[in-house]
Amino acid sequence: MTSMKLSASSQCVKYLMFIFNLFFVMTGIVLLSLGLTIHAIYFNYVHFLDNKFLSIPSLMIAVGIIIFFIAFFGCCGAVRENYCMLIIFTTLLIFIFILEFSGGIAGYVLRSQAGEVIKEKMTNTMQLYNKSNEIAGFWDEIQTEFECCGVTNMTDWEIRFDNSDLPMSCCRPQQGKIGTSVCNITVNYVYPDGCLNKFQQYIKSHAVQLGGVGLGIATIQVIGIWFSIYLARSIRNSYESV
Repeated sequence: MTSMKLSASSQCVKYLMFIFNLFFVMTGIVLLSLGLTIHAIYFNYVHFLDNKFLSIPSLMIAVGIIIFFIAFFGCCGAVRENYCMLIIFTTLLIFIFILEFSGGIAGYVLRSQAGEVIKEKMTNTMQLYNKSNEIAGFWDEIQTEFECCGVTNMTDWEIRFDNSDLPMSCCRPQQGKIGTSVCNITVNYVYPDGCLNKFQQYIKSHAVQLGGVGLGIATIQVIGIWFSIYLARSIRNSYESV
């Protein structure tokens, strides 16, 4: 039986594709790590976010895991010069490209929608502050962490409490005043800024990270798609010439 012989350019693409697959696995690790990190961050603020904010990092986690499976076909197909494995790899790579591109676009869409969603959630949960220990603890954590008070400013709490009192988390800790339990709109150590803008920017920055990484890796994978198509055609032509 006559052995199959690839051209010098195809041999070069073969080794470049093997190197690409190693890099491809690294991108999977990046997606998996970023997805897990941002999913954990979003989950901590689930009271202020819709489920769709969790869906995008979950998608990136799934893609990161699938990439390890896909890279197997790419490496084996390139090393063994197996046409069928390369076709499977190319098909799966195109599928992953679509998922990552969609996830990247969705990340930027979420960035534009974040303000409306967060404002609505903040306003609704604020009404439950005196009724739910979980919501009260969540608001206290947000206001302490971001050094803010209310949605737009401290007067939002005045409406809820029907007086000038504020949650203690609206005020800066007073050094040397042990046992101080006064926090209202008249004190000078109350946080002047609302939580909406600060929290919104925090969430938007992570949405941009997801979008940027998703689109960036999807663009890089176009190179892998080209490598696999080129090598698969070369292998097919070599089979036909035998």
